[in-house]
Amino acid sequence: MRPHVEVIHEDDYIWHAAELPEGEGRAVERRLSVDEEDGSSSLRVDFRTAWGRAPGVHHADTEYYVLDGSMTYGGRRLGPGGYVHAPKGVPAEAVAFSAGARILHYREYGDAGFDPGARRWADARENVTVIDSGTMAWDAVPKPGPMPGLFIKYLHVDPMTGFYTRLVHAEEGWADHRLEHHPCYEEAYTLQGHMEYNFGTLDAGTYFFRPARVKHGHFTSMEGGATWLLRSDGELFNWHTRDEWVRWGGEALNYGPQGRWSQSSHDLGSGERPERELAMLRRSLEHTRQQGDHVPHGLGPDPSLSAIAKALDTALLQTGHTHPAADWGADPATLEHPDERTGAAAHNRGAGRAWKPGDPIPAPIISSLPVRSRSRGRWDGDGM
Repeated sequence: MRPHVEVIHEDDYIWHAAELPEGEGRAVERRLSVDEEDGSSSLRVDFRTAWGRAPGVHHADTEYYVLDGSMTYGGRRLGPGGYVHAPKGVPAEAVAFSAGARILHYREYGDAGFDPGARRWADARENVTVIDSGTMAWDAVPKPGPMPGLFIKYLHVDPMTGFYTRLVHAEEGWADHRLEHHPCYEEAYTLQGHMEYNFGTLDAGTYFFRPARVKHGHFTSMEGGATWLLRSDGELFNWHTRDEWVRWGGEALNYGPQGRWSQSSHDLGSGERPERELAMLRRSLEHTRQQGDHVPHGLGPDPSLSAIAKALDTALLQTGHTHPAADWGADPATLEHPDERTGAAAHNRGAGRAWKPGDPIPAPIISSLPVRSRSRGRWDGDGM
């Protein structure tokens, strides 16, 4: 499994010698996210010299996206925006990168292994995809949220699993006041621009890997808009939350002000969003009044206190004030994926699990301590 990384800047990572077997040349990599169970990795690679590798077969679904410099695949030269997807087990042609090239490099469902000159595996699917994304038109996202202004370029979509890689651009001023979660993981590298959201600042070079069902949102696209390369390991459905809250506490025995204490995500959100961002979120709300009233974290009444009071009031009314048990609404068992405790990924609540319209929708999960950047991360509580 991969840890929750949100949000971090690539400059906070150290350089390693790049793991690109059977190639000739020198390259270094920043390991943005790594799955130590199956070898899946998201990497930022710099080529210190010209680098090349002969035809062969990858052990993982492999992707290259050029940020600067050039990539030559099968004799075709691609500059910034050039993209190659080579499925595992499918013969790939020779690939080369210019000295000084900077790329994003992804491996999924396998390690860095590479077999020069190998034949196609018996169970291999699809063929190699080669795209110059700079020649593609931006398409409007069918459901951009409360406001128009979100655009997409599809680089690759797996027809069997729904795994897809795309470029997404949010225009300056686009905002979404809601929190959302998905049945699949979502990761992104910011290519340009500036966006603020509940986890912090997204600007050029920032990255996140968010496991399935971790909620996120309160987006405000700032100067120049923002563009990302995003990947998800399945079809991305949006499930929204409002009036969100988390409260925790206990009895302190030998620390702090000893005795009972409590804190909420609302407490952590106090003073985190400047007025300009709050104004953008209010404009988003105005587009979707049917969503109900919304007050950003840290402003207005603490929703955790209101929710607790409602739960206790309901319990008292139902029991005639005798031995009340708080009524929190839905049965907790209905908030999980049906396979959450029994499937192959039962050890990992944040694993993506197959979902289709009509299936029960699981609730968000708490990810209280994601890996966070020294320079870009923000803790405002509503990302829990």
